[in-house]
Amino acid sequence: MPESDPTLVVDVSLTGADRDHDELVTFLDRSVRIVRVGTGGDVAAAEELVRTWAAEASAIAVTGTREGGADAKAVGRIQRATAAVPVTDGHALGDVLTEWAIRHVQTELPGYFTNARTVVLGGTHHERATRVLREFTANFEFADPLLRLDLAARLHANRLLGLAVDLGSWPFRMLPNRVRDVPARLAGPVAGPGTRISHAMTRRAARDCDVVVATFDELTAFGLDDLTGKTVVTSAVSEARLADLGGRGVDMVLDTTPQPFPGVTVSAALLEAMMLALVSGHDRLTDDDLLDMIDSAGLQPRMLYPNGPRRKSRFAFVIHPLSQQFFRNVEPLGTIARFSPPLFMDAVEKGLAYLPPMTYSHVTGITSPTGAQAEGWLITVGGTPKELMAHRPEFTYALLLQAAEMAKKLGAQVMGLGAFTKVVGDAGVTVAKRAPLPVTTGNSYSASGALWAAHEAVNRLGLAEVDERGRIHGKTMVVGATGSIGSACARLLALSSDELWLISPETAKLLALKHEIERDHPRARLHIAATPNDHLGDMDVIVTATSGAGKRVLDIMRVKPGCVITDIALPSDLSADDVARRPDVLVIQSGEIELPGDVHMRDIGLPHGVAYACMAETIALALEGRYETFTVGRAIDWVKVKEIYRLGLKHGMKLAAISGVHGVLTEEDFARVRALARASRPAAVGASGSPDAPG
Repeated sequence: MPESDPTLVVDVSLTGADRDHDELVTFLDRSVRIVRVGTGGDVAAAEELVRTWAAEASAIAVTGTREGGADAKAVGRIQRATAAVPVTDGHALGDVLTEWAIRHVQTELPGYFTNARTVVLGGTHHERATRVLREFTANFEFADPLLRLDLAARLHANRLLGLAVDLGSWPFRMLPNRVRDVPARLAGPVAGPGTRISHAMTRRAARDCDVVVATFDELTAFGLDDLTGKTVVTSAVSEARLADLGGRGVDMVLDTTPQPFPGVTVSAALLEAMMLALVSGHDRLTDDDLLDMIDSAGLQPRMLYPNGPRRKSRFAFVIHPLSQQFFRNVEPLGTIARFSPPLFMDAVEKGLAYLPPMTYSHVTGITSPTGAQAEGWLITVGGTPKELMAHRPEFTYALLLQAAEMAKKLGAQVMGLGAFTKVVGDAGVTVAKRAPLPVTTGNSYSASGALWAAHEAVNRLGLAEVDERGRIHGKTMVVGATGSIGSACARLLALSSDELWLISPETAKLLALKHEIERDHPRARLHIAATPNDHLGDMDVIVTATSGAGKRVLDIMRVKPGCVITDIALPSDLSADDVARRPDVLVIQSGEIELPGDVHMRDIGLPHGVAYACMAETIALALEGRYETFTVGRAIDWVKVKEIYRLGLKHGMKLAAISGVHGVLTEEDFARVRALARASRPAAVGASGSPDAPG
């Protein structure tokens, strides 16, 4: 054959002839003619084709053996039909490409497969994909009734048992595919019911899964028409099949077989046959051959987005009842609470603290302007703040670790701690170390949201001067400035106000903090004091973040009328009684965040589609694909406070509500404080011309 003639490689397929082709392509700088011939499942015809084409071809690929219903013996006969040229089914290259493709996604999109709920259709031919995915998730469902028991993974955990299983199952692996793989056409009435039950369970699991591992024909056989939001791991995806999967709502198709030739779709077996054809005198490829040819040919896994680039992440968030009042929102506790005396409800409150965590709500519909999506689960523990604080920290740690295990099984990639669950003990450090997934307390966004809310409250009251850049031309104060949240708030207020007072009894830390802020922000005018009361009458904004466990940290009666106090301490620095004594002062506790998209979530005591800032931190991390322990412990990095604020804006989060001690503040609340403050201020000006404390 002249050197200028193309190298001939033939694909003998046991599937139909509808995809036959005869194409001339360039592979590794060589001209290669690739011919596909389908036999429609006729094994004898396939054997004859192999013998016939061996006279001309340099290598032959045998494909479609599973779809064509061939058993192991039949495949062996086809491959042994000639010794004149190499004949391959592509397993060597296919395994490498499959593993590489999955690892490629996990590298490009860190955490993508972590805890992913995965459904595997078909049988043992997806073994390599399953084995690699097991490194990232344990959430598997199998269509094969034997694989559903997951015996292989359990037995192979012990090396001796694994060896025994491999040796003992050798005769089973030699059985025809029609017997040992689903659907079990020849398995008889005994296996039939088990297979049907397994199929039904698989279809049900597929509705809620994140990843489907399957050939295209398996997807069709299982009737999985609705694949909305799913990732499909498959191979040899043509344009027509990609359009079909897109029509079923698939987010991403991971094609493990590179497609280097425009206009023609090839299998791993055909690529391997082409490689064999170009390696003279070899009937198999070494690992070095594979690596060299994959690299030289520039082959790459294909991450395909038939409906445009998108990514769905999964989160969990731990909540708990804040008081007995919250029991009324959940039946049958609501009915019990209405007809039970207080002493009985006290006993119920104590008992509920010992209940295991449970799923309260499935959260769906969160969609960022970037196209990223998130779904999650609210997991509740039964303890109120009173009960959580009454037990040793280890009691709450155990509950939170149970919640983390539940979150992992649900498929969450990051978990947030809400309310008092992030305060107990070391503020999430121990839980984050022991949990099987990343944990964040949300305190960074809580601090950011509180300051966001304070700034918005100042604007809405209209009593302090704020310029077009949002800078407050007035005096601000942080009580508890040397604490973790307090120091973060101090750094941010130094950027957004003319004058800032830092208050803390920790004098050495206070001096160091003042020096750091002045070094980083030379324009800031800073003052320091050990106690706040002598300076309260001048303040337009006060932030309290003392972690004073309910101790009175300032005298609210000395605060300037119209002042905005942001109390972000847990427990709160100001009680409801304190707030009631000063109706001309606006006391807020948090800024709630409006989530992007059409959010569906059970009632958590906030307006529809609105979340607490700590929960919004968890969701922002999920939307960004950052499955990490972002905020734990009592030391909060103010850089992270700004970073999570920017992430929230990027993903369409907005300040939705400003909450006080009695819930979300209304426009009527702002109007009342504004009117009372204006009425109080003239009367409060003394002879010195400076505001004095009222009453």
